[in-house]
Amino acid sequence: MIATKLVLNSRTMGGEKHGLQFHEMELDERLLKAISKMGWLQPTLIQEAAIPLLLEGKDVVVRARTGSGKTAAFALPLLQKLLNSKLNASEQCTSALVLSPSKELCQQTRTAMEQMADKCGKVLRIVDLSSSDVVAQRHVLSERPDVVISTPAKVLAHIESGVLDLKKIEMLVVDEADLVFSFGFEKDFKKLVEYLPPIYQAVLVSATISDDVMNMKNIVLHNPVVLKLEEPDLVPESQLSHQRISAEENDKPAILYALLKLRLIRGKNVIFVNSVDRCYKLKLFLEQFQIKSCVLNSELPTKIRIHTINQFNQGIYDLIIASDERMLENPGRNKSDRESGASRGIDFHCVSNVINFDFPTDVNSYIHRAGRTARGTNKGSVLSFVSLKDKTANEAVEERLRRGYLSDDQIIKNYQFKLEEVEPFRYRAQDAWRAVTRIAVHEARMREIRIEIFNSEKLKGFFSDNTRDLQVLRHDKPLKTVKVQPHLSHVPEYIVPKALKRMATTAATRVSKQPRGYHSTAKAAYESQKDNPLLCSELDYGRKRGGSRKK
Repeated sequence: MIATKLVLNSRTMGGEKHGLQFHEMELDERLLKAISKMGWLQPTLIQEAAIPLLLEGKDVVVRARTGSGKTAAFALPLLQKLLNSKLNASEQCTSALVLSPSKELCQQTRTAMEQMADKCGKVLRIVDLSSSDVVAQRHVLSERPDVVISTPAKVLAHIESGVLDLKKIEMLVVDEADLVFSFGFEKDFKKLVEYLPPIYQAVLVSATISDDVMNMKNIVLHNPVVLKLEEPDLVPESQLSHQRISAEENDKPAILYALLKLRLIRGKNVIFVNSVDRCYKLKLFLEQFQIKSCVLNSELPTKIRIHTINQFNQGIYDLIIASDERMLENPGRNKSDRESGASRGIDFHCVSNVINFDFPTDVNSYIHRAGRTARGTNKGSVLSFVSLKDKTANEAVEERLRRGYLSDDQIIKNYQFKLEEVEPFRYRAQDAWRAVTRIAVHEARMREIRIEIFNSEKLKGFFSDNTRDLQVLRHDKPLKTVKVQPHLSHVPEYIVPKALKRMATTAATRVSKQPRGYHSTAKAAYESQKDNPLLCSELDYGRKRGGSRKK
């Protein structure tokens, strides 16, 4: 077997402006309309290279990270080939099989492919077999859908039951191929291959070219082209800003409280700390101010962690607290849970800010954390709280960023946050922080584990038949191990910084009258700063404009 290897970067593909556009790839007009509807202006590097090769009928190994456009790289040529074959087809048959190592990835792939086939009407039928049982899907498979998406184990079960026939498969796609073997699907996959026809086109999509991928390549590919996307660790500065606040341990709670309550931080946020205990301490701290958050805890079952991320992506809540940045890349790495285990490809959607409440212990951790925002073409911001003990780690990160950006300038800018401006917040914050004792943290951890395991096991059968009710199972509910005082949920006008109070007064003339306190002050301040960058860094803005208005 001879393999051709192509290494892709912006230089090999013609710089920032790619040489090949979607309309030049001989794609059907219906697919192009769907692409336009989704707002894709031009193909990514991996799409530009993979789509023409797959349309030519070559076997391809695609190596690229999450967020690089891998799904469209195989889905668009797959759909195009199906549309072509429909012109001369004498009967309806299943022509494409897409394998993924988890239910969540199957659902994600089906949704993406349905969006790409949106303008094709009922010409193409795409089904996901990963969620329901074999009996419930017999009727769906009896209609011989064009594309079947599933885990290897579920496909094999349908084949052995006589419901699914793969003898007319034209294309096989294995998504996150490096995880299929490592999460226990090796025997299922090798047995499944025996049911495939002698000739078919195969695509392996993977984040790494591991030994498992090489074994799989030898089984299903013939003279493949290996596409390796060389990507920098960091996105450009124009897309991702890095900022820091000098803050000691006693200052951090007050600063975070002020930033969140005054809406100086907007959008979805991932807050990082350096231990699971710190996750729950911070959650219980925020809970006292009625700021909802959820903890991504590695101790909880895989399905619960994935469900938490999915709800975050759906906008059910916009604040996640985590301690293990690597778990976010593979939140379901428990090998014992085959169907829901391999979830590295589950991406965080539209994270505006990463907040390092605890500064990372090494450079790689900082890079991993920063990678949770500014995905694709979205912009993002990293805000770090840096104490004196973090000086060495901060300098190492700064040096790494300078090398990465080929710059001599300071990359991590100082966030212009005057601590004295939020001094009134300190008393509330310190009292609330001290109220979260070790016993309260321990009880909170045990309570959440008991609740989530109960929901996960006892109600598994119920939720499989009532998927809408699963949405009610939220992960940002109060743990109630610390007494919550209702008055703390409001920010009195007298503790709001003068600069913001002045802008609030100006903005108040443009908004409807609100109750005294937080609603009149913080909301008006937010409205007056809505055109500022992702993180507003001008608490002294009022002083620059001539001082604050006296009471």
